[in-house]
Amino acid sequence: MSRIGAVSVLVRDYDEAIAFYVGKLGFALNEDTDMGNGKRWVRVTPEGGQTSLLLARAVTPDQVARIGDQAGGRVWLFLETDDLARDYADWSAAGVAFREAPRHESYGKVAVFEDLYGNAWDLIESAPSAPIQTGRRGD
Repeated sequence: MSRIGAVSVLVRDYDEAIAFYVGKLGFALNEDTDMGNGKRWVRVTPEGGQTSLLLARAVTPDQVARIGDQAGGRVWLFLETDDLARDYADWSAAGVAFREAPRHESYGKVAVFEDLYGNAWDLIESAPSAPIQTGRRGD
């Protein structure tokens, strides 16, 4: 069995990124290990999630140039929630920037927000699954 354990996101500063993901979005700080020479191994995970974000401090000019633009302006990550209205209200009050008000799509409710550097995320509350249609033979 395979799974994605973490996805790295380029950050300018470890502590400001922790303040955003943990303080504003409510992620758990799973690990913050000093690796020496100013490098840290920092993992944060959404509540109930299995995949972590590895907060990777940009150090080269190429990495710094990509902070906030890891997907060329497209939505990059998709965060599922069980209550979009609650998270939208709480995060808006905490200062999280939303690009739009929540909208309804065939797959559920969605609102695009930005992390502290401008990377676009979809916050999604999936629509309940349609009941599976079954039939009996001979009908």
